[in-house]
Amino acid sequence: MKLSIITSTFNAEKYLPRLIESLRQQTDKEFEWVVIDGDSADGTVELLRDVTDLPLVWRSEPDFGIYDALNKAIKLCTGEFYLVVGADDRLDPAAVANYKALGIATGADILTAAVDYGSDVGIVAKPRGSSWLKGQMAFVTGHSVGSVYRKNLHEKAGVGFYSKAYPIAADQLFIKRAVQSGARVAVGDFLTGHFGEDGVSTVNVAGTMTEFFRAQLQTERCKGLQVLLFVLRLLKNFPKLVR
Repeated sequence: MKLSIITSTFNAEKYLPRLIESLRQQTDKEFEWVVIDGDSADGTVELLRDVTDLPLVWRSEPDFGIYDALNKAIKLCTGEFYLVVGADDRLDPAAVANYKALGIATGADILTAAVDYGSDVGIVAKPRGSSWLKGQMAFVTGHSVGSVYRKNLHEKAGVGFYSKAYPIAADQLFIKRAVQSGARVAVGDFLTGHFGEDGVSTVNVAGTMTEFFRAQLQTERCKGLQVLLFVLRLLKNFPKLVR
């Protein structure tokens, strides 16, 4: 099982060294790391140039956001499976080895396991709830760090690549479409790593909620229920929205 780790970066000099170190610490070093940088103006490119001990492929050029960069990385990577890792994320040292073992043992299309989301959320050990309520989290523990995807899922009719119409939550739409198109999910009993708390999905609460709602409307049958849930989420998160 060949695994590609893909990362989208933009002015990530502050965070990237921790991710690089976590990749260096992998017990299974048979992976490739593909980085698409959005023409950073800080020291991100210099950091990437200095990485000579990892199987790194990288490009730096203007893009249209995270998912445009990820689409480029998916098309560039050579792995049968890929793992999305943000610049501010970190992998557990056994993450690559454990993902490969799970993939070989199950033959599944999506592999997912526990993610440490930090002090506010803690460890999410497995998918939970129903898709009408939890969206993608009914199938995976998280898009970045917590799941590995078979690359050719993007070639299936009705799935496609990450949508540019969803700059924050295109992963939500992709995962739900993939599962609804028959993708098989396997849940592993191991820790994959730590999810960074500085990404746009964490910081932009209003944008994340809105795109979650839009994706739910596209992938769930009961539209009225989704409208009601969206209003309830707005009320629940009102203090965060008016800060």
